[in-house]
Amino acid sequence: MELAAIGAGLAVLTGVGAGIGMGMTASHAMDAVARQPEASGKINSLLILSLALIESIAIYGFVVALLIIFAG
Repeated sequence: MELAAIGAGLAVLTGVGAGIGMGMTASHAMDAVARQPEASGKINSLLILSLALIESIAIYGFVVALLIIFAG
């Protein structure tokens, strides 16, 4: 069980990477809107799609951690 707990902890760390990725994505989207306000609609739709994909990575890491804990 000790190695499973370490593996689950490492799997949950994908949430840290996802959080950093979301912050960088939002920051760059704000910069893009500041440079070209007329393209804000297209930038916002791409931002929402990107954030959803990044969040799915965090959810996958969480699911893997649960599988390691309860299936192992």
